Amino acid sequence: MSFSSSFSAVVPAAGVGKRMQADRPKQYLLIQGKTVLEHTLEKLISHPHIQHIVVAVHPQDPYFDELECSQAPWLSRVEGGKERADSVLNGLNYLASTSPDSDWVLVHDAARPCIGYQDLDKLIALHSSGQGGILAAPVRDTMKRSTQNDPSVVLQTVDRAGLWHALTPQFFPLKALQKSLHEALAENVAITDEASAMEWAGHKVQLVEGSDRNIKITRPDDLSLASFYLSQEI
Repeated sequence: MSFSSSFSAVVPAAGVGKRMQADRPKQYLLIQGKTVLEHTLEKLISHPHIQHIVVAVHPQDPYFDELECSQAPWLSRVEGGKERADSVLNGLNYLASTSPDSDWVLVHDAARPCIGYQDLDKLIALHSSGQGGILAAPVRDTMKRSTQNDPSVVLQTVDRAGLWHALTPQFFPLKALQKSLHEALAENVAITDEASAMEWAGHKVQLVEGSDRNIKITRPDDLSLASFYLSQEI
């Protein structure tokens, strides 16, 4: 890359992952002897342009302190909030108060351990343009909308042209994202990801096409797929 800047990342990890039907949150399930969260954190911090990570965990989380990396100098812990947006905002507030030189920040899902370095490079390159953005994948399948009364019945086929799957990391100027999230939450706006807060505040969001391997672990079968992708890395 053509610049020497380093950035921080925020990883919200306070969720419980009910769809996994496991005895612990999905970020603490094991893949190849390490937790999903450890894989994610190690992948991020090993990138040459990421220098620090803030992870937001549940106040009563009994697992985080058991991780080998929990006391690493490159990692800080903050309290997670009720929703993802609250956790992210807590992380941003921490960075703003402890790292005043931080100008841009990446936000990445705890349950996406297969993020690739090339995707990170492409996303971080937005810094030079001054416009934030997200990793995303174009929708390739036929899209169906179900009825409200019976979600198992098709209401209509939706035109997939221009539709994208939003992925993470998402990469924005720290102060702008912090302000957008704070104001959107105060207005009770439904915030599904960081980009939705920036969109609501009137900011343009760049789409950066990312790899299909950057899966989010949400169901049991995803663990096997993530293990396969991780085993293919050189």
